[in-house]
This record gives sequence, structure tokens and C-alpha cells, in this order.
Amino acid sequence: MSIYVGNLSFEVTQEDLTSVFTEYGSVKRVQLPTDRETGRMRGFGFVEMGTEAEETAAIEALDSAEWMGRALKVNKAKPREDRGSSGGGRRDSFSSRY
Repeated sequence: MSIYVGNLSFEVTQEDLTSVFTEYGSVKRVQLPTDRETGRMRGFGFVEMGTEAEETAAIEALDSAEWMGRALKVNKAKPREDRGSSGGGRRDSFSSRY
């Protein structure tokens, strides 16, 4: 399971986020998604910690905390939803023709 961290400054780095979360336990991985077109950070990230207890401690301590001039939104990450095909695909219209 991982932690969602929202309302991040666009200037934040993986090292910044790692240092903040290390105060609550071992950080296994940090992801900071970027916009495909601009390459700019999207303002949120994900942190994976060593144990469930460490994640809980970090969430409780950091949710709504002010960091780099912003109030953080920190909670359990929800599973990624399957978006299905990205449209534009051809539908099988055989059954509708006959």
C-alpha cells in the first residue's frame, strides 16, 4: 500500500519528500508524476513506506500540515482505476447490421 500526498509545491523533489517521510519510518519508494506534455510536476505524489504502522504515523502527522507554503493532503492511496480503452476504437457493429 502507498500514501497519496496532494497539494505539493511544483518545486518539490523526490529527495525533499523522502526526507520529510523518513521522520516516520523507512521510505521504500517515492513517485512524483509529471505532465506528459510539459514535463512539469503535477502537484501530487506517492510514498511507499516499510510498514503499515509507519504509513499510519506519517498520514496522521502530515495530513493538513503546512509544508513549502502549502497545506498537504495526505491519505492512503486508492487503487488505480482501469480507464478502459482511450476511445476512438471501432465498435463491432456486425450484430447491429443484421
